[in-house]
Amino acid sequence: MGITNREFKKRRKELMSRMEPNSIGLLSSAPERLRNNDAEYQYRQSSDFYYLTGFSEPQAIIALVPGRQQGEVILFCREKNLERELWAGYILGPDAAIDSLLIDDAYPIDDVDEIIVGLIEGKDRIYYSMGRDDDFDGKVMTWVKNIRNNAKVGPPPPSEFQVLDHLLHELRLIKSPAEIKLIEKAAKISAEGHKAAMNRCVPGLKEYELEAELQYAFIRNGSRSPAYQSIVGAGDNACILHYNSNNSEIKKGDLVLIDAGCEYDCYASDITRTFPASGKFTEEQRLIYEIVLLAQNEAIKTVQPGNTWNAPHDISVRVIVQGLLKLGLLKGSLSQQLKSEEYKRYYMHRVGHWLGMDVHDVGDYKIDGHWRLLEPGMVTTIEPGIYISPSDTSVPKKWRGIGVRIEDDVLVTKTGYKVLSPGIPRTIEDIEAFMSEQVA
Repeated sequence: MGITNREFKKRRKELMSRMEPNSIGLLSSAPERLRNNDAEYQYRQSSDFYYLTGFSEPQAIIALVPGRQQGEVILFCREKNLERELWAGYILGPDAAIDSLLIDDAYPIDDVDEIIVGLIEGKDRIYYSMGRDDDFDGKVMTWVKNIRNNAKVGPPPPSEFQVLDHLLHELRLIKSPAEIKLIEKAAKISAEGHKAAMNRCVPGLKEYELEAELQYAFIRNGSRSPAYQSIVGAGDNACILHYNSNNSEIKKGDLVLIDAGCEYDCYASDITRTFPASGKFTEEQRLIYEIVLLAQNEAIKTVQPGNTWNAPHDISVRVIVQGLLKLGLLKGSLSQQLKSEEYKRYYMHRVGHWLGMDVHDVGDYKIDGHWRLLEPGMVTTIEPGIYISPSDTSVPKKWRGIGVRIEDDVLVTKTGYKVLSPGIPRTIEDIEAFMSEQVA
């Protein structure tokens, strides 16, 4: 399982075919980040850079030069250094990179200033991700300045800068079969983590003890890290959308909301489940949960090629508003609520987002001001929720502090949709039965 070098090569070819003639594309690897003093965070390659190369080392630059006779793809990377490898691990090196990555040429990163100017000069335009990395912005400007200073005796500098992101991110938006398998694998591992946390949950534990179950299941099954900071919110904390302190005690009667997904081979999953700490939903919790579950089911059904990206959100809003009106938590008519958007007190986020190498993946949601149409190969989350603030005195006390979100990862197929994150109890009956079995 994984992306082959042939697929990485195909991606580079496709990107270059979308670039204007006589241009050059430049991408830099992600910088290494210090956690404190001289201790670094675990390194994770830039998604864009990895998408085109499969190369996971820092201190690298790739140049894409469509139509260049001597070779269109040039990598600059760290030189082999056995002493350095003794301390920091294996380095591929320029010589091995050519065959290993199926690229045309490779040079030491220390030589980039000398070589890349010759690749840039005479080109009409440069494609790169402007404004993302100040250091790389400075390098590109320095290279162009050097060409401009020598323009009287040499080729002119590029006269146009183009943002590479749009071309590249449109490619990333449509997932290949290999990418879909990696997202499914990440979701399968994440499911093991969610079930382990649900299995372990009893009142009296701290939220971080359930987070530990997630982390253990992720790493044990081959993931090296979460795709984002895991959310384990019990009771009132379930009403905080991006809660991640995860240090409160789980109390009897609490709902526990876990929003967590692992990353596998640079591909993310993103799953949320909400369940009762004591194993049984209260009547109020049950009523809110049923509304959210129905909203998710109906939203997933609208994940169809040809529908707009916004169609799942629209139906989730209608279902949630109708449910809250029936419970008396909202007043008036459906049309009035949709117009006034008062429902946003309880459902304030969109129903989902693109998913891929990044948990909030790249790709435009609108084209020319209109919601884009869903196409086969797109992957989106579907995650409706209802959050009744514990401080909301406008509702009876029995409703306050109830937070419910249910989230799954959904692929747009040629004929409809496929849920990529099955296997975790989702209905009230399945959750209560699962937790009852674990307690027994």
